[in-house]
Amino acid sequence: MPHRRLKVGLTRKLPDAVEARLSALFDTALNPSNTPLSRAQLVSLAQGVDVLAPTLGDELDAAFFDQAGARMKLIANFGAGVDHIDVAAANQRGITVTNTPSVLAEDAADMAMALILAVPRRLVEGVRALEDGAFTGWSPTWMLGRRVRGKKLGVIGLGRVGEAIARRARAFGLSIHYHNRKPINPHIEEELEATYWPDLDAMLARMDIVSVNCPSTPQTYHLLSRQRLALMQPHAYVVNISRGELIDEEALADAIEKGNLAGAGLDVFEKEPRPNARLSAAPNVVLLPHMASATIESRIEMGERVIINIKMFADGHKPPDRIILGLA
Repeated sequence: MPHRRLKVGLTRKLPDAVEARLSALFDTALNPSNTPLSRAQLVSLAQGVDVLAPTLGDELDAAFFDQAGARMKLIANFGAGVDHIDVAAANQRGITVTNTPSVLAEDAADMAMALILAVPRRLVEGVRALEDGAFTGWSPTWMLGRRVRGKKLGVIGLGRVGEAIARRARAFGLSIHYHNRKPINPHIEEELEATYWPDLDAMLARMDIVSVNCPSTPQTYHLLSRQRLALMQPHAYVVNISRGELIDEEALADAIEKGNLAGAGLDVFEKEPRPNARLSAAPNVVLLPHMASATIESRIEMGERVIINIKMFADGHKPPDRIILGLA
């Protein structure tokens, strides 16, 4: 199928450079708005395209594929996570699903490291104190935070992003600990001087800072449950830049309000776009609007991955970033 005849539908506004490239290569239906499409609009778009390029927030469940018609054969997701796509339902209908892995790791790790520093050192509290006029001069006992160097960082999910976080954290003097389904490459483990914990509960009980870096799956829903949060030490902090559903936010709010945890840094929430009201009100919680990968460079690279996947599909080849069930 010639590229110029392949119909591609974008569900959201993408960077200008990405849209220009897509439009030059394919018959591309652009969306000038940053507002998500309604369900009816999403279905209507899918019915008229060969390729749909959705983003996080576009719920493509089995019912969606029942309504989408027979023309669409590729879902070229603009993003690494595909928890909003029923990949099995798509595959059953002969639809390939791709994502944009690898390009987000460094930018996401930068943001995770920023939160790892910001929460213990009370950076946002300090900014608010200045804005509110509460700063009256230096004091030896005012706005005391916690030293980061020498602390234990527990990384849940030492994949691309987790490894990038660990490298940054090690440079700041943290000792690296991690929990995965299985140990990482021994050479990388040795380079990071990382300690593997097969038992997540045992690791949580001994960490000073915990960074959550897992995909959202039925198995990882509320991975940090009320019971697991209760295992952590009162001086410990939680950082999450992956998916909000991985943490029981009500339990997290309880733990922070009762002093059973020292604080949290969250870039994602269970019910986006609205964060938990109790966490928003907590002075020792730093909340960000899902911006860990929000750099110009990463968004353009994501677009390039989308384009590569579409081009390979159009040429009759298997796209390099296709999601294979069990490996996603």
